[in-house]
Amino acid sequence: MAELCVCSVLVTGANRGIGLGFVQHFLRMPKPPQWIFATCRDPKGQRARELQNLASKHPNLVIIALEVADPASIKAAAAKVGEHLGDSGLNLLINNAGVVKPKMLDAETLEDMTETYTTNTAGPLLMGQAFLPLLKKAAQGCPGSGLSCSKAAIVNMSSIGGSIASFFGWDMMQVTSYRCSKAALNMLSKCQSLAYKEHGILCVALHPGWVQTDMGSAAGHTPPVTVDDSVQGMLKVLSSLSEKETGAFLDWEGKAIPW
Repeated sequence: MAELCVCSVLVTGANRGIGLGFVQHFLRMPKPPQWIFATCRDPKGQRARELQNLASKHPNLVIIALEVADPASIKAAAAKVGEHLGDSGLNLLINNAGVVKPKMLDAETLEDMTETYTTNTAGPLLMGQAFLPLLKKAAQGCPGSGLSCSKAAIVNMSSIGGSIASFFGWDMMQVTSYRCSKAALNMLSKCQSLAYKEHGILCVALHPGWVQTDMGSAAGHTPPVTVDDSVQGMLKVLSSLSEKETGAFLDWEGKAIPW
């Protein structure tokens, strides 16, 4: 397997679940990134305890406060990351932070729909905008005209729940606001891939599988995929992507998912 080789990576929602899994895997790489930026809402809080422990042992891990539903917080985080990186850019932006409201269709509300969209769809849009200068800088620093995740990439953590062609899990959890937000995120990923291609930035939407996390278990069922297997699979997929896959919707094993 080709090892994903990045100098810098940022993961949102990194204090638990898949986000924390990404951080752990990056730290364990034979050649770990020079900078791993792990963001969460409350870096000093109880829920970030595991991240804090890791940061105390790994000087290349920087924890940054970030609320993806707050444009001012995103701008402040981008400025902080820029200070650390100096003249070098950001190779990989993983938009992983997300929310789900486990409700039946009849119980969905404007508030739930708005909050879910703001975090799951508008958040990755604003993150892409704020970190575009750093991603462009990374792309310019890599020779060659091709696209790859080692050069500069935005990875949006989507879900098969956002596939309009699939009704996966409908009997277990309708979660309409979540499904709509992820379908919209898929369109955002396609738009980003078209707009950012000229800057040398690859963009992709990834379904991590149905994973054993707090969010994955929200419907009261035990998901079949472990965080470890999911993250390992996704990193393998990311290491193999090229301009052919920019704008694609893939799962953690590299299979294309119907829109």
